[in-house]
Amino acid sequence: MENLTILGTGPAGLTAAIYSGRANLNPLCIEGDQPGGQLTITSDVENYPGFANPVMGPELMDAFRKQAERFGTRFETGRVVEVDLKQGPYTLKFADGRSVKTRALIIATGASAKWIGIPNEKRLMGKGVSACATCDGFFFKNADLVVVGGGDTAMEEATYLTRFAKTVTVVHRRDKLRASKIMQEKAFKNPKIRFVWDSEVADIIGEKEVKAAQIRNLKTGQVSELSVQGVFVAIGHEPNTHLFRDVLKCDSTGYLVVEPGSTRTNKPGVFAAGDVADHVYRQAVTAAGTGCMAAIDAERYLESGE
Repeated sequence: MENLTILGTGPAGLTAAIYSGRANLNPLCIEGDQPGGQLTITSDVENYPGFANPVMGPELMDAFRKQAERFGTRFETGRVVEVDLKQGPYTLKFADGRSVKTRALIIATGASAKWIGIPNEKRLMGKGVSACATCDGFFFKNADLVVVGGGDTAMEEATYLTRFAKTVTVVHRRDKLRASKIMQEKAFKNPKIRFVWDSEVADIIGEKEVKAAQIRNLKTGQVSELSVQGVFVAIGHEPNTHLFRDVLKCDSTGYLVVEPGSTRTNKPGVFAAGDVADHVYRQAVTAAGTGCMAAIDAERYLESGE
């Protein structure tokens, strides 16, 4: 029987592990399919407090993990495929048949960016391909960039990138945007943003870094090449909550709903931290902050004897 189990080893999960370990809760931390979370596919991280010089994403996550281990966190690798949250203690079942019972649970499984699915997208990830303008925009000063998408996220990303870029080309599959009117107006008024309609990015060209994007017109089939230094995919994020959507309260897009000012879900002793419950900020530092909150909420829950 575990006192506390943490699902996820990104900034939220590992910060929860650090704080709960220091509180002598002897937490068990479960690594899933992507140990370290989204930061492990990020190169230079320049905006995490405490680092005067850029730190590599995997290096930062390794430091988080070592700190958690120093305070007694135990780690297990495995994919949880079923959860029983009807009543405590809760049960987590793994793909290999193992199971864990726990008095409290912190869900920090994060969210995954939706990708286009083109040949060179993953290969050039972190080398000019990104899904986070606020994370990586700074590296593209005076560059020509492409943003893929037509919703609010795409318009926010495109507008933000104009702070650094020379030009931003929005490539959208339709002939009009899905974004809210105010976001559309802001983008249309920005002299650095131009639009390519009824089109898709067919491939990304470059060996060690992005050199160009192949743009296919969906009406004519014609393919053209646009010289750019970066491609930002802004077609949304998918919270990794599929296991919990039938048993925990989620919003219309699948993000876990927590009580205002806390990390408590609608199940006692079950807490949510990081991008799994945050569709607004999605930053390493905000994920770490809610990981701290979740650990403190879990400690108080266990102390209360509920």
